[in-house]
Amino acid sequence: MGTTYRHTQVSRTTLVVVGLALVVALLWAGRTAEPVASSGALLVGVVLVLFSTLTVIVRDQAVVVFFGPGLIRRSIPLGRVREVREVTNRWYYGWGIRLTPYGWLWNVHGLGGVEIQFDDGHRFRIGSDEPDKLAAAILEARRAV
Repeated sequence: MGTTYRHTQVSRTTLVVVGLALVVALLWAGRTAEPVASSGALLVGVVLVLFSTLTVIVRDQAVVVFFGPGLIRRSIPLGRVREVREVTNRWYYGWGIRLTPYGWLWNVHGLGGVEIQFDDGHRFRIGSDEPDKLAAAILEARRAV
């Protein structure tokens, strides 16, 4: 069956805010010889690369979620999925990787998402700017397992 869904959500807010922080850090590093300035610029650059996008892939056996280039990723076997539903996350859950009252949330922007409930009762939320399409793709792939 192969890949049934693939979507990358870009966080313009992260790009702008962290990008500006990177410019400030680089300017500071350029004006001083302090190692902490260069380290700070490097750290901000890493955050920008790692957390400015979130990609979700639904394949025939798993849902794969990863930030940026894929160093931080999670693979969810479809055989473990009991339930899938669209959700609206609270604004204060924030962006990035967060532990919420509803389980782990991976999100880069916005409030929409999909909650996956596992066969053991645990839940995992994926932030998405197209939760209807993502939920439908997961449900369709799960039926084929």
